[in-house]
Amino acid sequence: MYKNFIVLEENRLDKFLTMNIEASRNQIEQLIKKEFVKVDGKTITKGGTKLKVNQNIEVELPEATFDNVKDEEFLKESLKDKEVETIYEDEHILVINKPYNLTVHDAPSVKDATLVDWLKLKNISLSTISGEERHGIVHRLDKGTSGVMVVAKTNEAHINLSKQLEDKSMGRYYLAIIDLPLKEDTIIEKPIGRNPNNRLKMAIIENARAAKSAFSKIALSKNEKNELIACKLFTGRTHQIRVHLSSINRHILGDNLYGFKGELNKINRFFLHAYILYLIHPITNKKMSFRAKLSEDMHQYLTENFYMESIDDKIDENNITNNFSFTN
Repeated sequence: MYKNFIVLEENRLDKFLTMNIEASRNQIEQLIKKEFVKVDGKTITKGGTKLKVNQNIEVELPEATFDNVKDEEFLKESLKDKEVETIYEDEHILVINKPYNLTVHDAPSVKDATLVDWLKLKNISLSTISGEERHGIVHRLDKGTSGVMVVAKTNEAHINLSKQLEDKSMGRYYLAIIDLPLKEDTIIEKPIGRNPNNRLKMAIIENARAAKSAFSKIALSKNEKNELIACKLFTGRTHQIRVHLSSINRHILGDNLYGFKGELNKINRFFLHAYILYLIHPITNKKMSFRAKLSEDMHQYLTENFYMESIDDKIDENNITNNFSFTN
């Protein structure tokens, strides 16, 4: 089977394919390496090839490349470079720090190992009320988003945590680095639905599902071109933070799907991190909060481009929470 695309904006070949076909990064690397990709009729074998506007991309999709059979050895190999940190665990819940390159649960388009696969390989007891592919999963993060998640180990815990999601007694604060500073702390309420022109994207669409996000300024970069911000969600739409920021012409660094146009070779993913999770323990009713340390690449970018001595204080949990007093 062949697929053809026209380049609408400059990008790297591998990143362009990631946005336009349902395949893992490794699968895309193999497609390019094994000469299944042509640019303007010429076979290309380097993923870092720069694409120009209006170039024609032809991709051959061999059946074997997308075989969805997952055996245990494949899962272990797929997960060996994906470090899932345990932040807290008891007999009812597990709180983890998800790496940015790990999909949460299976879907028809997912070929690599998932967080659910990791949980099962670790023989962790999981709730079963969400179905086989989503055992234990109460809420999710996009594959490209890193950070804190809670997993239900029993059905009783799962039901209770799901209710907390609905009544907002459980929630998360995110950190993001954006390409243009916010003018001020702001709340965005714009409906979000599937982009009719690109099934991989969401968009602001009239009469779609209501969506509300709040954004708070944290710190400017040394050159004052980028900004570290905190984000709070009042609804849980797919790609919500990314879509709402794009609607005010702000983009998360590395988020080519939603309009980031910076240096393509220096950032391999978008810098969005679920930083703080607050909830009520589903069995003891104790109020709890957890913080997921920043991934190494995001921390390194901040260290090199921001004044970290002030950021450490500004991303203290109490400061983050107080930053959103304007939403009350």
